[in-house]
Amino acid sequence: MPATTVRPARRRDRLLTVLAAIAATLLGWAVAVPLAGVELTARSGGGGEQRVTPVAVAVSTLLAGLAGWALLAVLERFTGRAGTVWTVVAVVVALLSLLGPLTGGVGRAATVTLVALHLLAGAVLVPGLRRTAVR
Repeated sequence: MPATTVRPARRRDRLLTVLAAIAATLLGWAVAVPLAGVELTARSGGGGEQRVTPVAVAVSTLLAGLAGWALLAVLERFTGRAGTVWTVVAVVVALLSLLGPLTGGVGRAATVTLVALHLLAGAVLVPGLRRTAVR
């Protein structure tokens, strides 16, 4: 396949992966909050509490997806094993991201929901972006 068609296809696939992750986490939020009635609240940095809105979920997932995409693009420029290196880093970051909801969720239901949202994002982003890595 000519290089001119591979690059736009890779970009498209990465964008679709990020959008799919946003859709998955928003669906998870919709099931938990309005349907199941979970009070989705997290402790903020100042010690207060704040509700986790769908906008916060979408923006957080978007930022995680774009950061993963950027790291993968950088690794592809500097190593022939970008997919492998990226996957290891992405899984470690995804696991470390669980510390936020585990320590910041207000109540058991909120904690479980926040962990589930993090896992949903990782479950879409890690394999989706890895699949697009240059081989």
